Amino acid sequence: MTDPAQTPDAQQLLSDVRQRLEAAGVPDAVRDAAKLVQAAGAEDAAPLSDRTAATLEALVARRIAREPMSHILGRRAFWMHDFVVTPDVLDPRPDTETLVEAALEGAFDRILDLGTGSGCILASLLHERPRARGVGTDLSEAALAVAQQNLAQVGVADRAELIRSDWFTAVQGPFDLIVSNPPYITAQEMEDLSPEVLHEPTMALTPGGDGLSAYRAITAEAGRFLTSGGRLLVEIGAGQAGDVVAMFQRAGLRDIRVLKDLPGKDRVVAGQKST
Repeated sequence: MTDPAQTPDAQQLLSDVRQRLEAAGVPDAVRDAAKLVQAAGAEDAAPLSDRTAATLEALVARRIAREPMSHILGRRAFWMHDFVVTPDVLDPRPDTETLVEAALEGAFDRILDLGTGSGCILASLLHERPRARGVGTDLSEAALAVAQQNLAQVGVADRAELIRSDWFTAVQGPFDLIVSNPPYITAQEMEDLSPEVLHEPTMALTPGGDGLSAYRAITAEAGRFLTSGGRLLVEIGAGQAGDVVAMFQRAGLRDIRVLKDLPGKDRVVAGQKST
């Protein structure tokens, strides 16, 4: 056991961790320090055991290396649940809740989530609509395994099917609702990403080039997989609204809208197949 006389109290421990994170340039050091101390089981003022001290040290070292908190803790809050997160999936972000909220504005019985990743969008939508059924696709078997965990954890796995597919390749429709948060970061933007984001799978972040190839693939075929009056909603990146709207128009979709997220940035393009 660690010598109690040398063990800092809870506030001192938090302060020490915070200072180490700040010195390493970690953003939100106050918040992260508290979470790391709690995750290590060191949040009370009792003397730390050697095991607890070693656990905390390992967690702090990972954060100093700029590993995302979601990977360290193994979970991330999204919509109404905590979702399992690993380096194999995109980290669920509050911005994507704009897509979920927009999807829930209309009726649907059958959902297709293209590039499902962690499954957070599909699971959230199925949870909100207990009679709906859904299909999630991804090229990554590891991502599909994470999605399966999350669907089970949310209690909707019995109403969902996961398929390894390159967009629509292995999919059979039709669907009332197609949603996707595809890779959209440009090759140039990848150079400026934070160290945390670079821990996420490259395939889920960028398609390379101008960042628009996923939208080209999705809009080219979405009409064949939508029911009459079915909707397509995709998350977009900064400056992409005009290009994606044009793709929706060329695909023959109507009632096309660009929806903003809470910070006021263009975040979702939504459209509907003609009846």
